[in-house]
Amino acid sequence: MTDFSNQTLLVTGAGGHLGRIAVEELLARGATRVIAGTRDTAALSELAARGAEVRRVDFDAPDLAASLAGVDRMLLVSTVAPNRREHQARAVAAAKEAGVQHIVYTSAPNPRPNESAGGIADHYWTEVAIAASGLDFTFLRNHIYADVTLDAAAPALATGQMFDATGGRGRNYVTRADAARTAAGALLTASAKEILDVTGPAPVALEDVARLLSGISGKPIQRIGLSGDQLLEGMKAAGLPPFMAQLLVAFDLDAAAGHHDIVTDTVERFTGRKPESLADFLRANAERLRG
Repeated sequence: MTDFSNQTLLVTGAGGHLGRIAVEELLARGATRVIAGTRDTAALSELAARGAEVRRVDFDAPDLAASLAGVDRMLLVSTVAPNRREHQARAVAAAKEAGVQHIVYTSAPNPRPNESAGGIADHYWTEVAIAASGLDFTFLRNHIYADVTLDAAAPALATGQMFDATGGRGRNYVTRADAARTAAGALLTASAKEILDVTGPAPVALEDVARLLSGISGKPIQRIGLSGDQLLEGMKAAGLPPFMAQLLVAFDLDAAAGHHDIVTDTVERFTGRKPESLADFLRANAERLRG
């Protein structure tokens, strides 16, 4: 692999969970010119103290291209904004204008423009924009984060029920930390143009997730399968924002179609470590599940 550790490397969304870990990984692996891009620079003072340049990067700002000046390679961390397709298209255009040479993008499995894809369609159009820019790229299609199970555990533990629309098929959970370290590794070493799925070590069905949560928490949980429409209405009724509800349902339906039931070595390739399993991740967070 080529070593780009002495080039100027920018991480967007560095104030978020994944972006912050990616910056920390770049610094730990000896990158010499790391820029932590964020809308709130004051929140990243500890990264500045560790050697990163903290720079204001706002996808809504009219001077977006200027904020990318001098950047050689950029990790574009996908946002969760309802208008992220437009947001990210602006970021790609600004990167090209600023002279960025390579974009690493955190995408999703099976991105497509279909209306049924919900928010996953944004990933498709962002990939199209990056490819059309002529820049080199690495698309990291991150599978569902293991961390999401912790958020879903609270209502499941309270009610004893877990709902999904996966049709009983497995999903290959990857921890956010593994995905972030993989993205940092790609920023440091990837070249040319490549599309990769980022997965954990093995797919896990929701029936097994329920058993894992039950075993760790000591509370019985029953997995209940629903249709996509039923799950969407239930999420909306629970107060989840429509954009996020549609995204999560689309992930479930993709799992039902078998798109998440795969295993890759991408994490190990870019981090030098095997990915953490969902079971190990949940056991490491046992106190939160028992609280």
